[in-house]
Amino acid sequence: MTPIRIFTDGSARGNPGPGGYGIVLKFNGKEKEISGGFKLTTNNRMELLALIIALENLKSKSYPIEVYSDSKYVIDSITKRWVDNWKLKQFKGKKNKDLWLRYLAVQNNLNLTFHWVKGHAGHPENERCDELAVAAACSNNLAEDTGYNPTGEDGLF
Repeated sequence: MTPIRIFTDGSARGNPGPGGYGIVLKFNGKEKEISGGFKLTTNNRMELLALIIALENLKSKSYPIEVYSDSKYVIDSITKRWVDNWKLKQFKGKKNKDLWLRYLAVQNNLNLTFHWVKGHAGHPENERCDELAVAAACSNNLAEDTGYNPTGEDGLF
């Protein structure tokens, strides 16, 4: 079965600072690009949000999905099952709880395979995602990242 290929990247200008995400989706010879930006956020939030937005934008969830990211934070947290342990401990002391809960909800019943790619190393889709993320972070139409808390405290629960 032909896989859906997802390429993602995140960017923050200042970390924290203005940030953005970039996504390239590929399936059966078709390609779609998605990006968005926020006034104040972090690079890790944008890396994770890129994956979430990509998965949320899939019209069919019955195909295998290959995810390519240059974020060790995202890839290791998922493939090494750290996020599962964080969930068991109710994300005590962990950042980005809102996004991890959103990821866990959207990834349910998906056939996901993750691939780490070296950033800024000439990988065409990763370079394009970086361009999209940086452009989004530098745009004039930035949204509020309502889940980001600069104090690091989780105000959700």
